[in-house]
Amino acid sequence: MKLTNLLSLVAILAVATSCNYQKNNTIKQKDVRKGDEYVYGVHPDSAAVQSQLKYDAKPELEVKANAIREKLFKGKAINQGN
Repeated sequence: MKLTNLLSLVAILAVATSCNYQKNNTIKQKDVRKGDEYVYGVHPDSAAVQSQLKYDAKPELEVKANAIREKLFKGKAINQGN
C-alpha cells in the first residue's frame, strides 16, 4: 500500500514539474526589425516583401545542381521536386 502511494506521489510530482519544462529556456530580446515591411509585410497576415521578389532563371545553375545531385545520390532514386 505504501509503495503505490509513493509511486503515485512521484508521478504527481513529475507531472507537476513538467508543466514548466522549458520555461526558462527563452531569450528575451528586442526585435530590431519590428515594423519592417520588407521582413514582416504591411500587415501580420500579409506576405513579406522579400518573399514576393522574383529572380531570373539561370540555366547554368540547374546544370551544376544536377551534377551535385548525381555525385551525392549516385545509383539511388531521387525526387526532382517541382
